Amino acid sequence: MWPLYAAGFTTAFGAHGIAATLGSNSEDAVTSLLVLGGLLALYDGAEVLLKPLFGTLADRIGARPVLLGGLVAFAAASALYVMADSPGWLWAARLGQGAAASAFSPSASALVARLNPAAKHGRAFGSYGFYKSIGYTLGPLLGGVLVWAGGLRLLFAVLAVLGAAVAVWATVAVPVVPPLPKARQTVLDLARRLADPSFLAPTAALAAATAALSVGVGFLPVSGRAAGLGTVVTGAAVSVLAGCAAVVQPRAGRALDDGRLTTRTGLAAGLMATASGLACAMLPGLTGVLLGAALIGVGTGLITPLGFAALAASTPTERLGQTMGAAELGRELGDAGGPLLVAAVASLTTLTYGFGALAAVIGTGAVVAIVHRRSASVVLKPGTDR
Repeated sequence: MWPLYAAGFTTAFGAHGIAATLGSNSEDAVTSLLVLGGLLALYDGAEVLLKPLFGTLADRIGARPVLLGGLVAFAAASALYVMADSPGWLWAARLGQGAAASAFSPSASALVARLNPAAKHGRAFGSYGFYKSIGYTLGPLLGGVLVWAGGLRLLFAVLAVLGAAVAVWATVAVPVVPPLPKARQTVLDLARRLADPSFLAPTAALAAATAALSVGVGFLPVSGRAAGLGTVVTGAAVSVLAGCAAVVQPRAGRALDDGRLTTRTGLAAGLMATASGLACAMLPGLTGVLLGAALIGVGTGLITPLGFAALAASTPTERLGQTMGAAELGRELGDAGGPLLVAAVASLTTLTYGFGALAAVIGTGAVVAIVHRRSASVVLKPGTDR
């Protein structure tokens, strides 16, 4: 399992480490906000388009070769920018990283499910999410240090070495998990499965959590600066968010496996905590920033392992890659949609109302989940609410 955790760390560290440092390096061809936005969109766009495709490929040929291929490609794309003389190669390297992460990220999730019994999926996905959260936390911090010491090329060099090292580790330690025989699936069958509530509910919760996480990382520092807080304080707030998510995820996973927490209850509580965090972010000053960060972190920490465990439990084993890829697509849409919603509302009013708008959307989702849980409990037998 450790190489899979390392793969999760790699994708998170690479995504946030570069994204958080691109804007401060005009000498590395990031010369305008338009260029910065293009570089960020290039990586995310590759993930949106390719994750479902690579997830399906993992089901067809096995998740392990797709994982290894993605890690090798990630290392090669990172090394491309290190070796290139022209800053224009930054675009190619960023596109290559996004495409590679689209391969090894859903493959790693599928392997986490395949290599663990269903009774331990909560723990497994909680641990996997923990190491991804560590990557999200350390990415901006270590990335900033590396860029300060040697520019973006040093950061890309570290990512190349990291990707290659994890690929070698996975080659040695991750067992071969052959693809399972599958019944023929038509496009209509796929549409029905992806439209089923057992897929839509956890995927929507994961998208909401990712939207709140992205908004917290991107806009809480803006809110803090507007209140006169320094860079160190606003940076610490973002670390609080990631730290709370990292601490909660393994505990939520263990509680699910031990029967102390159900999927429906946990997802509803996570959505409510996330919405409350966004509402707290509307408060002025340090109180609003820290409370918002902590509650968003707790909410996303609850939702992430429970959502993936629910997807694994409701998916035929031979279709895990396809499901994880589609769920990752949902998360990417949340990652883009949350900041867009907050920015659109803020541009017409203020950032405070932007936080409130996303809080209302996620809070409505929590209410729907709670109402659905209560209505379902009328017909479900005790113990089936997982």
